Amino acid sequence: MSQISIKAVFMRGGTSKALMVQPHHLPSNTAQRDALFCAAMGTPDPYGRQLNGMGGGVSSLSKVCIVGPSSHPEADVDYTFGQVAIKERKVSYQGNCGNMSAAIGPFAVDQGLVQPQSPTTTVRIYNTNTKKIIHSTFATPNGQTQYSGDLAIPGVGGTGSPIKLEFIEPGGATTGHLLPTQHVKQTLIIPELGALEVSMVDAANAAVFVRASDLGLTGLELPDYLESHPDILAKLELIRIHASVAMGITQTLEQARTVSLVPFVAFVSPAQANPTLSGEIIPAANMDIIARVISSGQPHRALPLTVSLCTAVAARIDGTIVAELLPAHYQPDQALRLGMPSGVLTLDAHVSQNQAGNWQAHSGSFYRTANRLFDGRVWVNSEDLHPCL
Repeated sequence: MSQISIKAVFMRGGTSKALMVQPHHLPSNTAQRDALFCAAMGTPDPYGRQLNGMGGGVSSLSKVCIVGPSSHPEADVDYTFGQVAIKERKVSYQGNCGNMSAAIGPFAVDQGLVQPQSPTTTVRIYNTNTKKIIHSTFATPNGQTQYSGDLAIPGVGGTGSPIKLEFIEPGGATTGHLLPTQHVKQTLIIPELGALEVSMVDAANAAVFVRASDLGLTGLELPDYLESHPDILAKLELIRIHASVAMGITQTLEQARTVSLVPFVAFVSPAQANPTLSGEIIPAANMDIIARVISSGQPHRALPLTVSLCTAVAARIDGTIVAELLPAHYQPDQALRLGMPSGVLTLDAHVSQNQAGNWQAHSGSFYRTANRLFDGRVWVNSEDLHPCL
């Protein structure tokens, strides 16, 4: 059995981990590239553990990032995100990963793609998946990336150096429109579920929001509970595929079943005592709203950052389900405190409505940490390089 290898770096970004690769280290043929990514992550694995590769058996740990010089006039590097499936040989490029976006700037500096400044460096990132610009600002004392620091983020043990991510004009990242159906709230008719009120918003990534109570849920369900109830996951998948067609992401329900990354599905509930994966129960007064998100068919153990940003944007749009669930004392200029399975995430978004009544998302920002875990070569068995779906 022969093996081949490619140069790569393995990094944590926020609550995700991914292989970081420069484009000149990859095959130019996209089918060969994707086959390499699947083999490197240990996909497909019918047992769902990816023990033969770098993946970790959950969607947040089965990712790749391609980072290289940018031809965009307002960016320093291009960043392409790939979500590698676990049980099927497939790589999706339908959306971005906000968590791994935190690793792009440090990677670019460490690899010599961007000249660092001191004491901080801002890297302008062009995400090719969404055609959007992200500004990443982080500490680079003496021209070197600083990874150690005092910032703790929900879902990650320990602390790290803060990385500020600002998404510029995030609206329409998937569909080209902040409100793909032009409605802040509407009813989806789903034969298996009946009439269901949802809000469909596209900022950083497309998402469909539904009240937890409308699904017979409390909104406090943790990932293990959801995974043990396939009937709940089946309902959420039905919502996702019908929203995909309504938002124009796909043309048919059959096609929507094959595009698993977007839209994300989030069921939301008012602020209440929120149990977390660590066993802590966070008081309702410490948050403004609670969300649970399904990512590539799996309950997310934290929250995808792009969906978190989309939630913050939706909170600023009058009439959305998210906005209607906020506490009465919430002020539109406040940062949003978003409860999730791993704790509370604080985000900010700048959204306005013009004289014609159209909503526009100008920016969204939050802080993450990242860590460089190893660099070297990733080896795969040549016989595993089958074409991906």
